[in-house]
Amino acid sequence: MATFKLTVNGQKKTLSDIPEDMPVLWVLRDVLDMKGTKFGCGKALCGACTVHLDGNAIRSCITPIAVAEGRSITTIEGLSENGDHPVQKAWVTHDVPQCGYCQAGQIMNAAGFLENNPNPSEKEIVSAMSGNICRCGTYNRIKEAIKTAAKG
Repeated sequence: MATFKLTVNGQKKTLSDIPEDMPVLWVLRDVLDMKGTKFGCGKALCGACTVHLDGNAIRSCITPIAVAEGRSITTIEGLSENGDHPVQKAWVTHDVPQCGYCQAGQIMNAAGFLENNPNPSEKEIVSAMSGNICRCGTYNRIKEAIKTAAKG
């Protein structure tokens, strides 16, 4: 068990008695009671658990909390204060969610992608989002929302 200092959604946190190998996902959900980040597969295959670590999209289900020591995590709750991040607004414009379960991970992956590639081609969008699974099949709406967010 160890103590970790990190920043979550802009707030400094000190977490004590945490196993070093506990995945970031479970620290967020079970220790910090932040339920926006979802558990999907537990093997980094579906993307439902995507958060940002120092601005880069990661799969929190396989990332040990020890990796986050002294770093900054952004979750869907911290992406924007009022849900007005360009990706979130585009999600609403294109009515992306169906069941909604994967959407936090989809949005976080898209936001991280656009941060690094603000003017992507359709092929780049498809490639960047290929690791995020949507059981409802809203891939075309996701792609169009990302195109809109990139423009705006």
